[in-house]
Amino acid sequence: MQDTILALSTPVGGALAVVRLSGPKTKEILGRVFSGSAEHRAVNYGKLSDEDGMIDRVTCVYYAAPQSYTGEDMAEITTHGGQAVVRRAMAALLAAGARMAGPGELTRRAFINGKLDLTQAEAVMDLIDASAERGARAAAEQLEGSVSRSVNAVADALLDALSGINAAIDYPDELEEDVTSALPATLSRAKSELREMIEGGLRGRVVREGARLVLLGRTNAGKSSLMNALLGRERAIVTQYEGTTRDVLYEETEFSGLPVVLTDTAGLRETLDPVEGIGVSLARDAAKRADLLLLTFDCSRALDEQDAKLLEETKHLPRVALLSKSDLPPVLSAEELFARTGLEVFVVSAATGDGVNELKRAVAERLLPEEEQPLVTNARHIEALLDAKNALEGALVAQDLDCMATDIRAALIALNSITGHEVDEAVLERIFSRFCVGK
Repeated sequence: MQDTILALSTPVGGALAVVRLSGPKTKEILGRVFSGSAEHRAVNYGKLSDEDGMIDRVTCVYYAAPQSYTGEDMAEITTHGGQAVVRRAMAALLAAGARMAGPGELTRRAFINGKLDLTQAEAVMDLIDASAERGARAAAEQLEGSVSRSVNAVADALLDALSGINAAIDYPDELEEDVTSALPATLSRAKSELREMIEGGLRGRVVREGARLVLLGRTNAGKSSLMNALLGRERAIVTQYEGTTRDVLYEETEFSGLPVVLTDTAGLRETLDPVEGIGVSLARDAAKRADLLLLTFDCSRALDEQDAKLLEETKHLPRVALLSKSDLPPVLSAEELFARTGLEVFVVSAATGDGVNELKRAVAERLLPEEEQPLVTNARHIEALLDAKNALEGALVAQDLDCMATDIRAALIALNSITGHEVDEAVLERIFSRFCVGK
């Protein structure tokens, strides 16, 4: 890391642009192009110039190592955001001795220099990518070390257990009985804590990727109108004709802080139209992948055989019932729908908006994980937690201390890969390749 790297950390074309420098020659490079001082952690004002003259009047904040994001000497220069200004400023800094940073190289240096562990480094990108409030909050908590603390607590307990086993192997007459009697409780407790993190992580997937909600029902049940009402804009085509929707429509939105992938589907019915038949097949496929089905029933029509078939097909899937078109004279009541289905029923009207916000809040409350526990949302972390739990299951049934120690070491390797204490270069490359250049 002897190079001093340069990255643009804001989109081009805004009112302002922020350019970052990091590395051992940061102060030297500033001295060549910036007329102001380089006082540590102060907003310094001056001219940014190249050999052709002044480029812009800028502010520059200089951070002396190790008190910076990367742990190196670092500077953040704020220029006006015009493309010509930014291009010329970047060219001047490159000519003064910097090189362009690669994707995620700034955060990677922060990890290597011990400013962040690997879970915190990954949280930086999750915070940038977060599309909804709960996802942003989970990423911020991870950046503050919530996941690391939970993982390290289990790892510390396993390390203590492993130390005891090693001592018992070396001094079997004095220590083996005491060590072996305490191990089952220690390993069981660690396994239980891992299981809780895994279960919370599987629920927490919706925070990172968005909950998959699928509107499903017979033709003209009001699914497309509800899609538009839930989005707050016209997305699906709505007509009085049955079979208007023939494809699967996906749209990302947010329900009370929950990121959502909302899906409208073709009405379910028997049809000889091959195109509509494909749409019906796609609707059934989407239903199987849903985190929650929004089964839609028209309150102005009685339940029929197609509704009964829908209920039978989805009986093993997570679902709620929507009683749509509540602005029309009712034929089917919420009480009857509940009695016939046993499902939680929401009465809604796309035309008036009645019940739409209540539905959003209820879905978010149902699918968002509890906020008290650290939320593991990263698929890599969940996979490593599963590996660690499986290793502990092996340790609990091991026939001798040597085999038990081997399994505990495997669990520790898996846990340490989460925080970055033991992680190979290929994993780091894969993680930081997701980052934008400016981070």
